[in-house]
Amino acid sequence: MGKTTGFLELPRKTEAYTEVDERIKHYREFTIPLQQQELVQQTARCMNCGIPFCHSGCPLGNRIPDFNDAVYQGHWQKASRILHQTNNFPEFTGRLCPAPCEEACVLNINADPVSIENIEKQIAEHAFTKGYVVAEEPVIRSGKSVAVVGSGPAGLAAAEQLNRAGHLVTVYEKDKQAGGLLRYGIPDFKLEKTVIERRLELLQAAGIRFKCDTEIGKDISNEELEQRFDAIALCAGANLPRDLDIPGRAAAGIHPAMSFLSHNNQVVSGEINPDDRLLAKDKHVIVIGGGDTGSDCIGTAIRQGARSVTNFEIMPKPPHDRRPDQPWPYWPMRLRVSSSHQEGVQQNWSLTTTAFNSNGEGQLSGLSTVQVEWQHCDGKMQLKQLPGSEKEWPCDMVLLAMGFVGTQHQLANQFDLNLNQRDLFAASEHDYQIKPGLFAAGDCRRGQSLVVWAISEGREMAHHMDVYLMGNTSLPLKGEGDLPNT
Repeated sequence: MGKTTGFLELPRKTEAYTEVDERIKHYREFTIPLQQQELVQQTARCMNCGIPFCHSGCPLGNRIPDFNDAVYQGHWQKASRILHQTNNFPEFTGRLCPAPCEEACVLNINADPVSIENIEKQIAEHAFTKGYVVAEEPVIRSGKSVAVVGSGPAGLAAAEQLNRAGHLVTVYEKDKQAGGLLRYGIPDFKLEKTVIERRLELLQAAGIRFKCDTEIGKDISNEELEQRFDAIALCAGANLPRDLDIPGRAAAGIHPAMSFLSHNNQVVSGEINPDDRLLAKDKHVIVIGGGDTGSDCIGTAIRQGARSVTNFEIMPKPPHDRRPDQPWPYWPMRLRVSSSHQEGVQQNWSLTTTAFNSNGEGQLSGLSTVQVEWQHCDGKMQLKQLPGSEKEWPCDMVLLAMGFVGTQHQLANQFDLNLNQRDLFAASEHDYQIKPGLFAAGDCRRGQSLVVWAISEGREMAHHMDVYLMGNTSLPLKGEGDLPNT
């Protein structure tokens, strides 16, 4: 424990943002890191609890008090090694994770929690700057080969773990570049793609092969994969968007959120030319859905030059504080304001869309809504529309950000697999196996979730794949380290 009374003396502090008027002019990250001494002071707030609930709050089981203490003592390389023991990509989670570890922080019972996510990010950035993070090709190869289908966070984590075990790993990606959701779904202002590139360079230098622009069933068959590899991991994500099947849905100007976000990321990277149909410039935009994806759409539309941006959420406005039925250390459903919300959006709660309206040429011209009320009935929440609350909203573009409902049916058909009731791969909860030699992890197994959960699943699946291939494994499970703590 770095400073016994640190949590009593020092207030919580996190990195700041550049001014809104400046940051909406570009797609680069806009955070202002804490000075090193300020960050060290933040690590001093860690209480080194007898039972650190942040461990259980983190899906990866990160050893948070340990790396906090290492930073406080000035041992940055040690902090990086501790962090990388349980987290393959802290530079991703340090930017994108909603930090369930902070909600579970013991200090959060009656004070502001330790700024764990920010500390994690700065440890990772310091490690890259100082050259602590290097490619480590295994000394001995196992003679086994593994195919990983999908290069999102689950696939990349699984690939790195399996490569560490000595297996020859080939990652197949249907898109032109590797990264999956990280590259094509997360806006550059949250995760610049150079952050992905430097990590991919290390993975390749360690011996992992990437086959991009290669679709299973089109460019290579599942039979060829099964003949060529000793085991296959499906990490294809859950990218089927939830649609809104209401009158007027066929109007031009209504787009799934991920189509809009992916298009913008590809335009920013120079991969494709802009498509006016997917640009918000000079349009009145309505984003339906109040989660992270909706927030990303808001920030992107503002940067594209939308005339106005409005956000609809069907759920009631959450409270600022924990509800009594969501006590510490559980994750609370409370109001969270993202940087995109701060940039200029009109938020509306308890609202459902009843129809899309179009002009005589089939172009979207507006939509109709009604206020709703959630009521408890027989132990379930039921939706009731409030008469007299109907309203018409003019708009030129609607972005559907209501989540995702399943994984790729085409890939399931290729491997002759039946999806479960949630349209996901029915992989075992015990060992992530669908059938002998075929495994699945990440969103395609558990459903739409967090980047940190995808990394956790990829690591856990790699453990069980190594057991399948070799009969035993030294790869860790959650919270276990696979690097020496020095």
